[in-house]
Amino acid sequence: MSRRDQSRIDPRGRKVKILATIGPASRSPEMLEKLVRAGADAFRLNMSHGSHADHEPVVAAIRALEKQFARPIAILADLQGPKLRVGTFAEGQAVIRHSGHFVLDRDPTPGDHNRVHLPHPELFGIMERGQRLLINDGKIRLKVLEADDNRILCSAEVGGVISDRKGVNVPDAEVPIPALTEKDRRDLAFATEQGADWIALSFVQRPEDIAEARKLIGTHGTAICAKIEKPKAVDRLDSIIEMADGIMVARGDLGVELEPFEVPPLQKKIVNMARRAGKPVIVATQMLESMIEAPTPTRAEVSDVANAVYDGADAVMLSAESAAGAWPEESVAMMDRIAVQVERDEGYKARVRFLETPPDATTSDALAHACMTIADTVPISAITVFTASGSTARRVARERPATPVLVLTPSPRTARRMGLLWGAHAVVTKDIGSFEEMIAKGKRMALRHKVAAAGAKLIVLAGVPFGTPGATNLLHVVSVTGDELDKHTGD
Repeated sequence: MSRRDQSRIDPRGRKVKILATIGPASRSPEMLEKLVRAGADAFRLNMSHGSHADHEPVVAAIRALEKQFARPIAILADLQGPKLRVGTFAEGQAVIRHSGHFVLDRDPTPGDHNRVHLPHPELFGIMERGQRLLINDGKIRLKVLEADDNRILCSAEVGGVISDRKGVNVPDAEVPIPALTEKDRRDLAFATEQGADWIALSFVQRPEDIAEARKLIGTHGTAICAKIEKPKAVDRLDSIIEMADGIMVARGDLGVELEPFEVPPLQKKIVNMARRAGKPVIVATQMLESMIEAPTPTRAEVSDVANAVYDGADAVMLSAESAAGAWPEESVAMMDRIAVQVERDEGYKARVRFLETPPDATTSDALAHACMTIADTVPISAITVFTASGSTARRVARERPATPVLVLTPSPRTARRMGLLWGAHAVVTKDIGSFEEMIAKGKRMALRHKVAAAGAKLIVLAGVPFGTPGATNLLHVVSVTGDELDKHTGD
């Protein structure tokens, strides 16, 4: 049986997860299956593109693949967010002269080389002299000379061709608009109804943005991933990470609003802060960009992915490479091969643990830390974690243990959310009711999912009383005899 055929029941053989964006090149059930076989652990639905009618069959196809592969698959719905854009031009475009003056105003008349409508009244009055406006992903850079309630007079630091409805970035001011537009609210409702496991919030500026989304999600329990792509979010990283369930280093807009050379150290800072908090962190955007058109990446792109893996990111993401490129399957397979090779490096363990993640003063954290210590001292094949909410699994993953983490949960939602958690191989199984049942099932599932063989030792981590979220208080080291598979099959 080939490695890819074995993936139907086996862990991936790597710890970092792969998040693949779905688009025109990959939305068919046949291509989705190929991406799972190639190594995709989770799928991103980009709500900026496509209708609900486009996304609904994709969700159904992913859920069908879960059954086919006997593997939980996470779905992340990425909301568009409050994208700022200029209005239209009389001729569809205009040229802004380098060092010339240009006005953005509230007049809806089509623009020319001197001015254009800015259909965002909230920007007028907050802009100040010296602040920047970046248009079309920073290709045009304007500096504010004067601003009032009706017009913003700018000098073009970098001019060029500007066309209808190009995006506007405002890196130097906090824009007084909510993180969720009316479209986002509709998309959020759709995503939760469809059972999306994660919601990604775009252009987060403050922790209140996450609280607003949490309120709208209500009892659905969908996890929230805060995308860090605004300088104002960087200023509030601590509180945003505390409020969110996960973090995405969204290097696209972040690289527009900051200088390019500021992004790599900031990426490492965000990854480290999220890891210390025990929150999954995704590194995204332009990771294998050249594979949109070419069947192989550049050496620099390979190094970029490898560095994210060495830094201990929970997941790495493909954007247009898998959504609209000519080589979606090959992009996922390449990312898989890069990650596997990095994790085989004899220096990987030391690199990924270079960051200190001291446990909090709780029994749960102390036991999670002990799992890593025991696995480093005694030959341990796997850490088997019983969890209802996933919190125990996150604590264990934060320590970046060298052994696989087998997550056993009665909750399909919890199992799917593990698709973005470093090192976690999740299995949906019936709940347990006693210590003896826990030990027997831990051995049985480790054998069945091939994270342990006869004669191996396992760490079993759980909480008593069973079924009580957040009550992790039991760690047990057991030996697998090999006959456990014959004892029970009703898991």
